[in-house]
Amino acid sequence: MSLQRRHLLLAATAVPLGAHAHHGWSSFDADRPIYLEGIARKVRWQNPHAELELEIPADLKLPPDLAQRALPAQASPVDGKALLAKAVLPTRKDRRWEVELAPLTRMQAWQVQEIKPGTALSVLGFTLREEKGDAVLRAEYLFVDGKAYGLRSSPA
Repeated sequence: MSLQRRHLLLAATAVPLGAHAHHGWSSFDADRPIYLEGIARKVRWQNPHAELELEIPADLKLPPDLAQRALPAQASPVDGKALLAKAVLPTRKDRRWEVELAPLTRMQAWQVQEIKPGTALSVLGFTLREEKGDAVLRAEYLFVDGKAYGLRSSPA
């Protein structure tokens, strides 16, 4: 086999099927917190960070108590109450969103149990600027099974 053919073969097998682009944190609009809730349909519990595909209902609404939710303290300074108060729904109408969670070591520090497909949850986070491109949300807070987790850093 020629060297060129070997390189092509290696390149073709290096990227798994279904791979998607990873977005750098600077791509996200940190001034506009987005709220999503729904059902986890696909989950990838692996590094560099856990991810899930969240199916949201067509009639998604902000919960009336969102701004009053209790948030856990975390090692990084985050004004969680201000983020909750500023939260909005996305303007785009996608029913499925890719949600980027924290690295597994941080998920373990928060004692987040592995999320399984079919789990109901909500997230507050940031999407791409002007909601352009993919329907992706970087989660700042995860709400599952009545608990809130701060995902920017480890627990304080």
